[in-house]
Amino acid sequence: MRLSVIIPVYNEEQTIHEVLERVAAVKLADGIEMEIVVANDGSTDGTRRAIDERTLPPHLPVHVYHSPINLGKGAAVRLGLAFATGDVLLIQDADLELDPNEYAQLIEPIVAGRADVVYGSRFLRPTSRVAFKSRAANQFLTILTNILFGGRLTDMETAYKVIRREALQGLRLRTVGFDIEPELTARLLRAGRRIVEVPISYNPRTADEGKKMRFIDGVDAIYTLLKCRFT
Repeated sequence: MRLSVIIPVYNEEQTIHEVLERVAAVKLADGIEMEIVVANDGSTDGTRRAIDERTLPPHLPVHVYHSPINLGKGAAVRLGLAFATGDVLLIQDADLELDPNEYAQLIEPIVAGRADVVYGSRFLRPTSRVAFKSRAANQFLTILTNILFGGRLTDMETAYKVIRREALQGLRLRTVGFDIEPELTARLLRAGRRIVEVPISYNPRTADEGKKMRFIDGVDAIYTLLKCRFT
């Protein structure tokens, strides 16, 4: 089995090199190989240079795609999905909020045949690291998703989404921004895909540290959920 790790990145000069090193160092079970697909979404800082100057194991397939302009996370994710060759696709953010060492537990339900999709939930284990406003916004969007699409999720907005390639067949993703998270979830639930959640660790950063989510992204998420449900 091949695992494709898709890394959408925009202006993450300070973290992308370490993220690539952490991903490359992940130990997977025998019989599972890995490739890395980096989708640089028109970064304007030193991200491109940091990617191109990477020093990773020569046996590890790494495919890099540079967009000439910034379109949004959704566009970068879709670009990565289009070029990934793996049987299982995992989305990895280019910051240091999530830990690649948890890949084994993330892909286990798919390997065992218990899931088509696995979400890494930040809220399945007690944590005080998520700010109240962020937690409340996430809970609202997750509850709305569950009501609209009959889900039982605890963390719809999680960045860790792991998907069997076959589960994407027939899905037409259209969003280009952070609304890729609700759109992907909505379309997977409408298609009847089995989504299993596993607990993950989370090291959130602040806006001053480079956090890119804003209030308007929550509004876009609500609009996307309603659009996917009623159109």
